[in-house]
Amino acid sequence: MAGIRVLDLSQYLPGPFAAQMLADMGADVVKVEPPAGDPMRRLGGVDGDGLAPGYKLVNAGKTVIRLDLKTVEDRNAFERLVGGADVLIESYRPGTLDKLGLPRSKLASLNPGLIHVALSGWGQDGPYRLRAGHDLNYMALGGGLASSGVTGMPVMAHPPVADHASAVQTVAAVSAALFRRERTGQGAYLDISLMETVLGWQSWPLTLANRGATPRPAGDLLTGGAACYQIYRASDGRFVSLGAIEEKFWAAFCGTMGRPDWITRQFEPMPQDELIGEVAATIAAYPLGHWTDAFAEIDCCFEVVADLTEVAAHPHVAARGQVKVSGGSDPLVETLFGLRVDGAAPPERRPLVESDAGAVSRRWSV
Repeated sequence: MAGIRVLDLSQYLPGPFAAQMLADMGADVVKVEPPAGDPMRRLGGVDGDGLAPGYKLVNAGKTVIRLDLKTVEDRNAFERLVGGADVLIESYRPGTLDKLGLPRSKLASLNPGLIHVALSGWGQDGPYRLRAGHDLNYMALGGGLASSGVTGMPVMAHPPVADHASAVQTVAAVSAALFRRERTGQGAYLDISLMETVLGWQSWPLTLANRGATPRPAGDLLTGGAACYQIYRASDGRFVSLGAIEEKFWAAFCGTMGRPDWITRQFEPMPQDELIGEVAATIAAYPLGHWTDAFAEIDCCFEVVADLTEVAAHPHVAARGQVKVSGGSDPLVETLFGLRVDGAAPPERRPLVESDAGAVSRRWSV
């Protein structure tokens, strides 16, 4: 993405995370915030520098400027930047840019080759277009909660799934639009909805539901109804994950547990409450260390549920170099872009830089 210029007019998580991934791939990303700043600057408490850690993490690698698009002067400055940009990412409710005097048609006239991403909760049209929402709501309507959790109760996921998934969808769509522009010179208007990103994953569950076999929370193979695909608690309260779907992995697991009699029970009707209970009772008899030693060399999809404080130091994570811990009185644990190009390490990120529109215009020569 070197040489690609991105204006990030979005706030909170989905748009900023998408723009950060473009920056990780080499794009020059300028984040445009209102005079009061992105509300995420203060979300969840602030560090000694007055900024929330989540804000600093998701905007690292960018240049941040502030413009009041309700004023003629700042709107003119923004229009100059649009003229020199390749990509614009915005996450306003539909119609907001129109009210600011920056409708889609004007942005396209300022820059016919612009890739304009309109990232919203529900999409740019339809009866819900102006409805408020957050990740949990988009997951709820898009099918992302229907088969999750335990019997009788969906469970919300963290980190937010719709936010991050729509960011990845944005990067994929922007990459394709830039590829088309390279061949045709044509810009693009990309309408990306957080809810529809989640909905796009639901073909299999929706098909099952249509056939009268709706996936059941804690009732089917991938939703917690099988002993071979399950989370178990050790005696010290720590958890292990077992993903032994293939028969050879289940057989290896059962053999290591000293329970070969379990092998033929892998495909008992679900939910396999009795078998799950037997496995759970056996694992609950010993602490986590016992099981990590027992399965250290066993190839059966058995892994510890890592505590978040352990992830960075895990031998495999450390060897791959994706997690970077910054020092200082307010340490940040940064997860770099999970990408290695031609054998290189994950791309480093510089901290966000505060600047102004004039300096960016000079850098972009617009």
